[in-house]
Amino acid sequence: MADLDELDTAILRELQANARRTNRDIASAVGVSPTTALDRTRALHERGVIRGATLDVDLTAIGRPVQALIALRVRPPSRRVIEAFRGWVSGLPETLAVFVTSGTEDFLVHVAVPDNESLYAFVIDRLTERPEVADVRTSVIYEHLRTRVVDPASRRR
Repeated sequence: MADLDELDTAILRELQANARRTNRDIASAVGVSPTTALDRTRALHERGVIRGATLDVDLTAIGRPVQALIALRVRPPSRRVIEAFRGWVSGLPETLAVFVTSGTEDFLVHVAVPDNESLYAFVIDRLTERPEVADVRTSVIYEHLRTRVVDPASRRR
């Protein structure tokens, strides 16, 4: 775990709230000079704490309003099969996220599609046609709420 002080944490919080803010705005918000804010932000990048910035897209506005979580089991559950399936499913245009999990399922796949018919076709025509897929369970997402700002875990002493 990266060793982050209060200033690093404050800068991270500000950047997560809006990564497009100017360095001068970030510096003002956290109470330091622009040079200090810039140096700290660069250091967070160099240490790998900040890996980049992403764009939040309205899925309905781009024609993909139906979201689902699809739980899958693959057989045999070997490294080769899991890695091959992970690579294939993560490259599909419908896929938003792939979680490799322990327990009953091997994967949770988050997808966004235009409508229920497209979701059905994705599950039946794409996923269940794969020979390694042993079981599929689909849950439609009614509402997707996300935490936009994640604070670093505090170290237990």
